[in-house]
Amino acid sequence: MPKISDIQETPNPNAVKFILREPVTSGVARQFGSSDQAQTDDLAKSLFEIGDVASVFYMDNMITVEKAEAADWDKLLPALAVPIRAAQSAGAAHSNGDPSAVGGAIAAVTSDDPRLLQINEILDEKVRPYLMGDGGYLEVLDLTEHTLKIRYQGACGTCPSSLTGTLMAIESMLKEQVDPELEVIAV
Repeated sequence: MPKISDIQETPNPNAVKFILREPVTSGVARQFGSSDQAQTDDLAKSLFEIGDVASVFYMDNMITVEKAEAADWDKLLPALAVPIRAAQSAGAAHSNGDPSAVGGAIAAVTSDDPRLLQINEILDEKVRPYLMGDGGYLEVLDLTEHTLKIRYQGACGTCPSSLTGTLMAIESMLKEQVDPELEVIAV
């Protein structure tokens, strides 16, 4: 059972990041934008059942919960802590043979385009660690000709700064290091 080490605010006022002492996944990112999407995931489902939860993202030892606009963190945080503390750690879920606890990973884009590997290396080194520090993540969805489609996750999914400054910085970095004609689109 993961114990909560810390609860941190994020740049998104409607999202908080729970830091855990034990991981709930082993390198697998899981994103749920609704209660319907979370029906096959015990942890996400239990968080949505509390009410006033708009989205759930978790990976390794981090869980980011986004609340409904009108919800009050003072009431919601203690309720969220209960299912988080009760969740199985990644090691326990794996050793019990529970495939649902480790499955459902966000699909990786497969392509023989060498730029995709270079893009992911740059994102892994220079972007994703900072987004994770703010309770978010970035998924590459598609690379077609000179267009890269990405999806922000966790706290970054609805944060205004991710759709403006961060997106422009990512596009500028990738244009400089990968392809000067590359356009980055957040979907």
